[in-house]
Amino acid sequence: MTEEAPSDLSEQRRRIARQFIEVIPHARALGMRFDMLSEEGAEISLPWREDLVGDPRSGVIHGGVISALMDTCCGAAVMAHPTGARSTATIDLRIDYMRPAVPGQTIRAKASCYHLTRSVAFVRAVAMDDDDSRPVASATGAFTVER
Repeated sequence: MTEEAPSDLSEQRRRIARQFIEVIPHARALGMRFDMLSEEGAEISLPWREDLVGDPRSGVIHGGVISALMDTCCGAAVMAHPTGARSTATIDLRIDYMRPAVPGQTIRAKASCYHLTRSVAFVRAVAMDDDDSRPVASATGAFTVER
């Protein structure tokens, strides 16, 4: 049996994490797309669409859409972690909404896995629109890890 080179393993983890979003129908339906994936974490963006608006008078994206984006990004960060998780599921996710996203702007989520036990990954995430200095939401969560 031959061992895979570290770069091969990194690419394999990135491929698995990219596939992670493709198998989640909700993520596909919302139009999520991977922007960055590395051992440090994941970044996923979601372009503004009128059908994702929660309040037609203001044009603000629905909070549930932001929640789904952050949850998916956190899961992708777990899948991309160097320990090589084969699958993950959300155990707990706390989201603090700080302000409405600006209508018409793409929402970007960034997540990183900051601690791992044998079976649980702990993740932090932030969601932003074009103003990186003022987050739309932040999240902390715990996710299962199956190796």
